[in-house]
Amino acid sequence: MTGLAYLGGLLLSIGAMALIDARWRLAFWRSPGASAAAVGAGTVLLLLWDLAGIGFGVFFRGDSPWATGLVLAPELPVEEPVFLVFLCYLSLVAVLGIERMLRRDAGPDGEPGTASSTDAASKPGGGHP
Repeated sequence: MTGLAYLGGLLLSIGAMALIDARWRLAFWRSPGASAAAVGAGTVLLLLWDLAGIGFGVFFRGDSPWATGLVLAPELPVEEPVFLVFLCYLSLVAVLGIERMLRRDAGPDGEPGTASSTDAASKPGGGHP
């Protein structure tokens, strides 16, 4: 049963990112096509990087009781592409969330940190619902 722990943890983490994304409509809930393209392109790029590292003998698969032991190719565990999807999705949600916070805090002149004291973030509770 422990052999599914890492893969299960990755899938739970992707699910948690999807909940954050849905709550604040940051990526897939705002622009599904662009988000899928960004996560897909990032995953493919990082997977190619992994394959190059494997080919040069730099990357290798370690043994772990937490991994399934299934491999897609020599030295490429099945968990690796799932981790790369999570990494790309996490990066996308983080960047879009920070961008939204900076935009929200920008004042009328567009400069960060110049928002008036009447904005939602300055109210008790920080503007949270």
